[in-house]
Amino acid sequence: MAKPARTASGLKPSYPYYLANRPVAANTDLEVLDKYSGRIATRVAFADARVVRKAIVAAYKAREAMAAFPPDKRRDVLEHCARRFEERFEELALALCVEAGKPIRDARGEVTRLIDTFRIAAGEATRINGESLELQISPRTRGYRGMVKRVPIGVCSFITPFNFPLNLVAHKVAPAIAAGCPFVLKPAFKTPVGALIIGEILAETDLPKGAFSVICCSNEDATALVEDDRIALLSFTGGLVGWDLKSRAGKKKVTLELGGNAACIVDADPGLKLDQVVERLVFGAYYQSGQSCISVQRIYAHADIYDKLRRKLKAAVAKLPMGDPRDEKTFIGPVIDEDSAKRIETWIDEARACGAKKLVGGKRSGNMLPATLIENVPRTTALHREEAFGPVAAIEAFEDFEDALDSVNDSDFGLQAGVFTGSLAHAMRAWDRLEVGGVVIGDVPSFRVDNMPYGGVKNSGLGREGVRYAIEDMTEPRLLVIRG
Repeated sequence: MAKPARTASGLKPSYPYYLANRPVAANTDLEVLDKYSGRIATRVAFADARVVRKAIVAAYKAREAMAAFPPDKRRDVLEHCARRFEERFEELALALCVEAGKPIRDARGEVTRLIDTFRIAAGEATRINGESLELQISPRTRGYRGMVKRVPIGVCSFITPFNFPLNLVAHKVAPAIAAGCPFVLKPAFKTPVGALIIGEILAETDLPKGAFSVICCSNEDATALVEDDRIALLSFTGGLVGWDLKSRAGKKKVTLELGGNAACIVDADPGLKLDQVVERLVFGAYYQSGQSCISVQRIYAHADIYDKLRRKLKAAVAKLPMGDPRDEKTFIGPVIDEDSAKRIETWIDEARACGAKKLVGGKRSGNMLPATLIENVPRTTALHREEAFGPVAAIEAFEDFEDALDSVNDSDFGLQAGVFTGSLAHAMRAWDRLEVGGVVIGDVPSFRVDNMPYGGVKNSGLGREGVRYAIEDMTEPRLLVIRG
């Protein structure tokens, strides 16, 4: 069999969208850029509002067939996908590298997590358990028995962002298949290729007709994915616009993951190995150029170790290689576009104008922004209050652990937080007090395993991902009462 043609970027010349399980090469209207070179890497079929409505109708018609699709067959579909992802591992990694500008090592890590997520979902597909209820609680209810099972909620609409074009898609698609829910997915138009490859592999399976659609379209044409009453659940990952989507979603269930400005505390501890802490802080703050919702943006270090940590961290950040994400040595690649790079640069300049000190960092070139470490950022500035979503972290000292907890909580976001401490009391105190969805002790907040509950509070969103927790949102309890 002849290999498919490839462009200079290594991608196919064009990709179809998937409507009701089938590829549709309607056009090549959407240009996908190589985020490092700025050149067109490939072209993608772009849908309109009419196609979105057809996808919703097809999914709605597929509800009964998907609910009746046996758990073992759902498992088999998910396992097939995991095997095919392994076979196409380097192709998927290259797609990430090109369309998202993700350094190739980070891209391979995301493909590994994609496979993990589908494997976890395959296991969960046959473990969606109910429960029996003891209803004989008084003479009135003697002879009654109760049982609860979980049933698919119905059609799901998924809207995903650019920064994890594979694994954030996986965290919606894989649980939906495990739960027996048909879905329509809208990937980010800047990074659609990974999702379309997932669609291509799903099309190889025997999922019922209409079980899935993967459609690239404008935000305006995606309105029905938010407002159509035939959709039972909207799951959105992205920016604060998610709250507006929720207000327009009507009666459907809504889950949101809207980012954060994650903080990490480094406590005073004689047993703390600062070199290891620095290694993890560098990873947490700068991997994939800081474009992660749980990237380390704020670092609070105890005064007793502050100078030493700052010195080591400054030296490590200054050495991070920046360049072509295809280069195995590259750690800092491009951010998603030049506008994003300009915004981050403006926030850094504002913080410096208000008294912050830049310890490491250079000048921006297009959408390439050097890794930046900045000290004592005023708490009124955007770099402290908002989500930077770029290769920048701020560091400051604290004297009292309770004050450090207060500093972490001084945020409109609350996704995850990290705490390096040797004190069990401090670890438990952080777990009690920090207003976040997850507290990570002995590591950075950027740590995530794909079966753990993941989500936040405050402006970070509502609901939880992590396969089993997403399945709970995608199913409803149904009670059966039997009078004996």
